[in-house]
Amino acid sequence: MVIFRKALPGFLVLFLLGTAAPAASAVERSAAAVRADAASTPVLDWGPCREAGLERYQCAVAEVPLDYARPQGKRLPLAVIRQPAADPGRRIGTLLTAVGGPGGSGVDAAKQGPLAEGELARRFDVVSFDQRGIGRSRQVRCFASPAEQERFWASTALPPANPAEERLAEQRGRELARGCAAHDAELIGHLTTVDAASDLDLLRRAVGDRKTTFSGGSYASYLGEVYGALFPGRVRALQLNAMIDPVGYTSDTLGMLWRRSTGTEEVLREFARLCTEAGAARCPVAGDTLARNASVLARLKRGPITVGHGKDALVLRYADVVPLHAQLLYDTARGWPALAELLDGLERGPDADPAPLREIYQVTGFRLDFLDSYTAISCADNEFPPAPGAWPALARAFDAAAPDYGRHWLYQLQACASWTAPPGGYPQRHQGPWTLRSQTPALLINNRFDPVTSVAFAYDAQRALGNARLVVVDGHGHNPLGSTCTDRLRERYLIDLQLPRPGTRCVPDHRPFE
Repeated sequence: MVIFRKALPGFLVLFLLGTAAPAASAVERSAAAVRADAASTPVLDWGPCREAGLERYQCAVAEVPLDYARPQGKRLPLAVIRQPAADPGRRIGTLLTAVGGPGGSGVDAAKQGPLAEGELARRFDVVSFDQRGIGRSRQVRCFASPAEQERFWASTALPPANPAEERLAEQRGRELARGCAAHDAELIGHLTTVDAASDLDLLRRAVGDRKTTFSGGSYASYLGEVYGALFPGRVRALQLNAMIDPVGYTSDTLGMLWRRSTGTEEVLREFARLCTEAGAARCPVAGDTLARNASVLARLKRGPITVGHGKDALVLRYADVVPLHAQLLYDTARGWPALAELLDGLERGPDADPAPLREIYQVTGFRLDFLDSYTAISCADNEFPPAPGAWPALARAFDAAAPDYGRHWLYQLQACASWTAPPGGYPQRHQGPWTLRSQTPALLINNRFDPVTSVAFAYDAQRALGNARLVVVDGHGHNPLGSTCTDRLRERYLIDLQLPRPGTRCVPDHRPFE
């Protein structure tokens, strides 16, 4: 982190240094396993899933401790879903998976397609779940009612475009922190990823596996890192994608957001380069793409842009477009063409057809419960200065390095600066060391141009874990899986515990705008 800090403004360095916490001791690190071992093994009563879209799966509920310091105390229900091995005679065991966010639902993700395919689906039962505080697993509540929740998020402009919106963002951040504490004080004290990793170990016991085989990406890569650090002797295989740097995430969160912002800017430059290479027929903003993008965002900072005419017109604010802008960079197959269409429509304004932009806007938003979970779990894990009033100054520093995305990433978690931690804080939070002491090294996979978890995070994660092999995909987007190369490497690792050679790289099957 020393090299990174040299690049920061002086006042920001003070914030980062002032919030770093000391590493946990070996005794504290082993306490999570001791507490988990004292809890009862959940009984999974598998049956057909009754919810629409899940008919192919089996569902169950796992009862886990709300507080692992009281392993026989109050229980928390976890929604668990299983895709049974297609070849049970050759079944190896269970592949436990989780989705990112934090705040993503493993059960909802199962509606989008199989939990695993190919040889993995034949050789493993594949099990996913809604992490505690998410969806069907005791969704965290920060509002008195869904109507209040909807009004709050509809009236909150993030990221803010001007001083008035910055003041409102600080007010909203304080309100959100107070609301979570008021409506779910008991639960928010037990939403760290250490709690989720302990749940994962109970799921391992519940499915009858001696050791854990786990695969997860984005935030779920951090869940795997925590599990490996705290339960190393119980790891059969950890296959992690789109890597979180665990040191930055827990002890240098502002620095992590700074690096994320500059990484997203780098991917935007790649989007512009490949858009221009593709030409206007495949990318309508080809040619001077970066300048055209900057012009659109500058217009939005001055006020909303109206796309189309009359009653069908679509009015979009800066706070509507920037999160969408960043999210569309996640996916090169659908997101990048949609981003080009969005920029083109905003550029043409009243002369553009609003229908395609309305569809893009409606299908890419986050559900409101996700936003509550994302905030509560992040504030439990991350480290921020308790100074929400400093965010405008921080945003100006972020803007200087990452003018398109700096304040987007920074303002998502301003509520954490006002967060009401439970009495005694979060003693279960883990802040290192991160060395993985499992018999089999972890397999890490990351795209070279990832807009959320840059490849620099993956190299940092590999160094922190030590016992890990990194494969870099010479591709773009947030999900490095799904190519012939990565699928083959992942299968050989999870099935045979076979690692690729050091320095192995993959090339995606398709390039953007093809």
